[in-house]
Amino acid sequence: MSNVYDVLLERGYIDQATHEEELRELLGKEKVTFYIGFDPTADSLHVGHFIQIMVMMHMQRHGHRPVALLGGGTGMVGDPSGKTEMRKLLTKESVEKNIESFKKQFSRFIDFGPDKAIMVNNADWLLNLNYIDFLREVGRHFSINRMIAAECYKNRLEKGLTFLEFNYMIMQSYDFLELYRRYNCKLQMGGSDQWSNIIGGVELIRRIDGGSAYGLTFKLLTTSEGKKMGKTESGAVWLDPQKTAPYDFYQYWRNVDDKDVENCLALLTFLPMEEVKRLGSLEGSEINKAKEVLAYEVTKLVHGETEAINAQKAAQALFGAGKEEGSIPTTEIEESRIEAGIDILTLLQEAGLIPSKSEGRRLIQQGGITLAEKKVEDFNLVVTKEHFTDGKLMIRKGKKVYHLIKLK
Repeated sequence: MSNVYDVLLERGYIDQATHEEELRELLGKEKVTFYIGFDPTADSLHVGHFIQIMVMMHMQRHGHRPVALLGGGTGMVGDPSGKTEMRKLLTKESVEKNIESFKKQFSRFIDFGPDKAIMVNNADWLLNLNYIDFLREVGRHFSINRMIAAECYKNRLEKGLTFLEFNYMIMQSYDFLELYRRYNCKLQMGGSDQWSNIIGGVELIRRIDGGSAYGLTFKLLTTSEGKKMGKTESGAVWLDPQKTAPYDFYQYWRNVDDKDVENCLALLTFLPMEEVKRLGSLEGSEINKAKEVLAYEVTKLVHGETEAINAQKAAQALFGAGKEEGSIPTTEIEESRIEAGIDILTLLQEAGLIPSKSEGRRLIQQGGITLAEKKVEDFNLVVTKEHFTDGKLMIRKGKKVYHLIKLK
């Protein structure tokens, strides 16, 4: 089997690595236990986390053992990396609730069976630390001068960095030491914004235990212009289908910029690189075929094959040549009525999506109606031709009920 380091390099994941040749050799000759940390700052993982999950899946497929570290302790502090201001402090109850959501999501991607991956919570060792003992054993190995020069802190010094956040690097470094001692974990991986924190852990293990430890960062999911991907007008693109419906998830990837298709195929799917390069080289309208493959493959990984097929059919009914329209319930409406404008409640009733207008008002108030990927917030909305694309309008009721409106 090929060395996973070469696979990650070829697909474009790797940004920086400590002791690069030594690490590559290690990954090629033995089963390595590695970890990636996830702070539970929300009740779902998002597409930014999915890059890290993909790396974990690649590593596991090559025989290495993942440790998914959930930040029940660090999540109480908040990572200042990449942030212009202090994160909102979460309650212990919120952190624990978010962790339970993360656990369910991880189990869809990683095999946590016997002698496979393990999931641990750093609250197990961080919440009951003796402060003085911790400072004496760990804190004395950190130079303040080096810490404030680190990228994760440097950008915050002008606007203000709290002492609470200043502890974050030391806590993350201590996580690595604990995992090294408990599970012989030799490698920490994370996004490129975690480089300073990862270096801190590598050096701490070498100083306190004299052990060999390594760090590797991978590129954040960005557009060709360097902007972070995974944001829409309505917020983050979540992995939880209750927060981002599979159809909306599919459409996000279907609509990426032409220049980003090859990179997304390499990072977010398991398609062979020859196929990734072939699809990425398509030009003109042909690139839309590559986008459809991308959307389908990523949606299948995150939500399963059935949801990916349903989303694909819904998208083809709305934007395609019409061959899939029979699979989506459809209502035809005279174009003249739409030109004059039709209120949303009447439209929903004529489409058979609501039994009464009072039910329609309730659904809209609860955020249960979406027109062309935009949530309806006003039950007095008047639907006009501006809402249609090529004479078609997709309505979604709840998370899974689709209905196509066609002009005639």
